[in-house]
Amino acid sequence: MAMDEDEAARKQAIATAIDAELERQAREGAPRVNVEALAGAIDGALVPHAPASEGKRPEDLNATNDD
Repeated sequence: MAMDEDEAARKQAIATAIDAELERQAREGAPRVNVEALAGAIDGALVPHAPASEGKRPEDLNATNDD
């Protein structure tokens, strides 16, 4: 069941990215679909984003872990 939900979410992310990119290109008056930009939009939608809680707060950084 979770796999089906993950697959549906993945497909929805792809569809949303395609829709948004094609809309952007149409607004800018593109005579043809920019396939590279479309691929970039899809790739961006599929890249997992790091959780907001990951990483260090500025006050937790020092010279040895500031990278």
